[in-house]
Amino acid sequence: MSMNLDEIVDIFDILGDWDQRYQYLVELGEKLPPMPEELKTEENKVKGCMSQVWVHPYRDEEHPERIHFHGDCDTSIIKGVLALLIQLVDGKTAEEIQQLDVDEFFSRLKLDEHLSPNRHFGIYALVELMKKQVADLQ
Repeated sequence: MSMNLDEIVDIFDILGDWDQRYQYLVELGEKLPPMPEELKTEENKVKGCMSQVWVHPYRDEEHPERIHFHGDCDTSIIKGVLALLIQLVDGKTAEEIQQLDVDEFFSRLKLDEHLSPNRHFGIYALVELMKKQVADLQ
């Protein structure tokens, strides 16, 4: 399910406190469709992340200019952030995905205030891998 950043910010605003927001992230991660095991390769693994995170793009069969992602993570909060990022870019074109601004994502959701610097670094690495993979699809 694709969402834009404004929709995600609205949900976070409705949730109010960070306990509810963390719970929402955990639930999002739990709803992430299973990633095929054969896609959990070194080239799909996010380097520089404390968690084990994999992400893999694939083209929409009916609209090949549109891209979707498989993803998985071994920690619940980061898996939820991964699910949010996938929702944010789902069905977008390569050009639209390349324009994703991680700093805007962090600041609008106030993640920069509530995730450790190591987690921050890992999420930047995740988005950079997603962008590289999309560029490689071209």
